[in-house]
Amino acid sequence: MPPTALRSAQPTSLIGAPTDIGAGTRGASMGPEALRVAGLQAALESHGLQVFDRGNLSGPANPWQPPMDGYRHLPEVVEWNQRVFDAVYAELQLGHLPILLGGDHCLGLGSISAVARHCAEVGKKLRVLWLDAHADFNTSALTPSGNVHGMPVACLCGFGPEALTGLARMPGGGPALHPSQIRQIGIRSVDAGEKRFVHEQGLEVFDMRYIDEVGMRQTMQQALAGLDAHTHLHVSFDVDFLDPDIAPGVGTTVPGGPTYREAQLCMEMIADSGRLASLDIVELNPALDVRNRTAVLAVDLVESLFGKSTLMRVPSHGQGPTLSA
Repeated sequence: MPPTALRSAQPTSLIGAPTDIGAGTRGASMGPEALRVAGLQAALESHGLQVFDRGNLSGPANPWQPPMDGYRHLPEVVEWNQRVFDAVYAELQLGHLPILLGGDHCLGLGSISAVARHCAEVGKKLRVLWLDAHADFNTSALTPSGNVHGMPVACLCGFGPEALTGLARMPGGGPALHPSQIRQIGIRSVDAGEKRFVHEQGLEVFDMRYIDEVGMRQTMQQALAGLDAHTHLHVSFDVDFLDPDIAPGVGTTVPGGPTYREAQLCMEMIADSGRLASLDIVELNPALDVRNRTAVLAVDLVESLFGKSTLMRVPSHGQGPTLSA
């Protein structure tokens, strides 16, 4: 039985986190409902998945204040991420595959911290695929905005306030992630100071120039290399990963992202690995969308993560393509 067939028996849980607390633009708080309206649960169930919709978490309102001591809304960001941590960790303890419906990308802190803690407890390796236009490796010293949605990867690696870097409560007190556990894909907007910091820490980044040069297939082969039965694969899917021509409903559009076909291949190759065990869908902003077009596209791509395939040919080991029956 292929790995994807094994994975399909795992119950899946949807967890809404309706906040834009870490973002610089309002509207991502409506993302969870837009994904539901676009038919996410029915789409997953059509692939044989048992899906539990846990509804939306509650948390503090967005006070929309300027930064204090380098961070905007830090107490509220901490509270939201603690609630995400608790919800995602609870689903992992049940043996479910949690899908976080954001909300802005600062919520990846709570989600991935919970995954890291779970992996440490069950003795699994962790690989994180960060699908994004941005590296999100800023610190308060590098960005004047103070928006925490630009900082989650840095915080997960231990660079930031203790209230966020310590969410995972890892054995030995270390950070949730080591940079070697992360593969960033689709990056094309990085501040100069952030770029230096990324290089210093040795993150593996497959930026859009790299994808242009070698193609999405080779990129994903490298990003997925080394996965085995003892690896938990977490995908953090920021919708601004996609080119804004096909996905306008995000707060920070960056031209030159993956096309529809490139994104489909990315998702299908993740599905082919059979290792997907948790997922974030973040930064969908219906206020900036056109007739929920971006949410519908996101659902389509998530379906591909769970087994929908455009493949019409039987693998031919070097022979010409052959249409399947």
